[in-house]
Amino acid sequence: MNVYFYTLGCKVNQYETQEMGELFERSGYTIIDNIASADIAVVNSCTVTAESVRKTRQTVRRLKKQNPDCIIVLTGCASQAEKHIINDLPEVDVFLGNRSNTLIVDAVTKHLESRQFVDMRLEHETGDSFLGCGITRFDGHTRAFLKIQDGCDRFCSYCLIPTARGRSRSKSLEDIDKELKILAENGYKEIVFVGINLSDYGKKTPYSLPDALVLAEKYDSIERIRLGSLEPDHITDEMIEKLGNIKKLCPQFHISVQSGCNNVLKKMNRHYTAEDYENLANKLRETFEDATITTDVLVGFPSETDDDFNATVDFVKRIGFEKVHVFPYSVREGTVAAKMEQHTNAVKEQRAATLSSVTEELRSEFMKKQIGKTVEVLFETHRDGYTEGYTKNYTPVRIYNDNDYRGKIKEITITDANNDYCIGVEK
Repeated sequence: MNVYFYTLGCKVNQYETQEMGELFERSGYTIIDNIASADIAVVNSCTVTAESVRKTRQTVRRLKKQNPDCIIVLTGCASQAEKHIINDLPEVDVFLGNRSNTLIVDAVTKHLESRQFVDMRLEHETGDSFLGCGITRFDGHTRAFLKIQDGCDRFCSYCLIPTARGRSRSKSLEDIDKELKILAENGYKEIVFVGINLSDYGKKTPYSLPDALVLAEKYDSIERIRLGSLEPDHITDEMIEKLGNIKKLCPQFHISVQSGCNNVLKKMNRHYTAEDYENLANKLRETFEDATITTDVLVGFPSETDDDFNATVDFVKRIGFEKVHVFPYSVREGTVAAKMEQHTNAVKEQRAATLSSVTEELRSEFMKKQIGKTVEVLFETHRDGYTEGYTKNYTPVRIYNDNDYRGKIKEITITDANNDYCIGVEK
């Protein structure tokens, strides 16, 4: 039988889609990329914003319309956290959640045998162990994601992720090493370590994030180690020192700030100040040559004043982020912030547009500064007339020729740039 996957959301979701796909393959199923030929369609959902949940519903309905005979499976964060979604989507035949993804083949088998609706969602519990069987490859990518952490203990006032993902837990160093060995043998030159709260790796153990990363250093075929999204208050001076000794670590740090105003950060239940974040950014740039720091900023948070927003704009300019993802605040029922007095959509959209304009200027300045540099690029995509990839600090670079360099690292001299990518030639 053929299985089609549609994935929404973060790198962790992408990893888990690969993991579920390999579970199906071990049971004799075939993974395909065409919904029309699918017997089973799996939607791996996201619940970070209300828009994410809307897209989840829209995707389920669209897939069922495209293939009415297809068995629809819904899993992921929206399925786990949005309990009522089961009533909104009669198209779904099998419901799972993040805690029961490893049961996906059993759940589908149960439905095939009974032709009855199946709900195998399980509640997260305190003390949950790290679940998953690991992956052997990362289909469609030249870089492999490796999930080593799950869950979050932060309870930011705007966020449903602790409900969707449970408490923080970590993959064992032994299991990480086994997975790295297989990925190295399968030719992946870059490993991206990912987690829901990645910098919390090793909590309640003697280990921390650098201990997981150094495992990749011993594999000669792995030439780059990259980090997923991080939280600022977990990155201590000791961690920075240890990270600085990892030779293959790419100097790119995506560290969510959410706001540059201390008043707003406190109401968000973020455990740092704008000054703390600025000090961290300075330390990282001092420690890592050619480092880039990217971030997420949430605007229009309840009670955010004009002065608070302007403080965030000034903060973003002062840090000089190489790239910023700007999001308008989205009400998530069940969170503390949902009970606060809300801004209108017009206010949120206006602030998002204002900050986005500022961040686009910062991005343009950064890209122009790359002109004239000679950099190593790991190429990922090849289309008619050009090939594109990323430098160690995650600058996108495109070269125009007919050579398919996917999966290869080449020295490139950057000759031009725009806001989306740099243009280069082989050295």
